[in-house]
Amino acid sequence: MNEFVLLFRMDIKTKEAQPSPEQMQVYMKKWQDWIGGIAAQNKLAEGGNHLSSDGKVVKSNNIVTDGPYAEIKESIAGYIIIKVKNYEEAVKIAKDCPILQGEGNSVEVRKIDSLDTND
Repeated sequence: MNEFVLLFRMDIKTKEAQPSPEQMQVYMKKWQDWIGGIAAQNKLAEGGNHLSSDGKVVKSNNIVTDGPYAEIKESIAGYIIIKVKNYEEAVKIAKDCPILQGEGNSVEVRKIDSLDTND
């Protein structure tokens, strides 16, 4: 099994793009069902976290800016880590993510490579 991170990208700054409280309840139920389904298959390696829209970006030469995406609306809203056989299986799980019901939202799928040279 390999581990993949699913990064949830969405506009978390524009007020008009945010769901109403009623929509949020529906989305959260779908989200819990989706995560529960992954966990029930024993493919959820880490439940991840929701990320704040605020942040800082540190660049070379000790340059620090507000960020991470001051120029664009899209932000990484959160992530989970799953353990599956390959990219195809990871993408299949990502395609069912409820966040994709939002206009312009996306899920980025990235394989986690081990830094351990003994793997």
